[in-house]
Amino acid sequence: MSLVIAGTIRVPPEYLEAFRPHMRAMLEASRAEDGCLEYAYAQDVAEPGLIRVFEAWRDQAALEAHFATPHLAAWRAAWPEFGVSDRRLIAYEVASQRAV
Repeated sequence: MSLVIAGTIRVPPEYLEAFRPHMRAMLEASRAEDGCLEYAYAQDVAEPGLIRVFEAWRDQAALEAHFATPHLAAWRAAWPEFGVSDRRLIAYEVASQRAV
């Protein structure tokens, strides 16, 4: 059963450009992990500073391995400097999928 992680984080709009290289580094490192099916961030067009998060993982073991990576630790360590807050992520277990 694969897992989808979806949710949001907030970055003060004045820090978005400075934070962008950290987001890119996290995306690139996470996408290279075994078991990562998709990993994306998107800035909400209606609400400046709201970053939408979408991840898909092969299974729970792949997600747990992701949690133990140095790039995740570095990602979270950078948050205070850029005012990252209001992390709201939900894990969904996916038994099947189909195009709509």
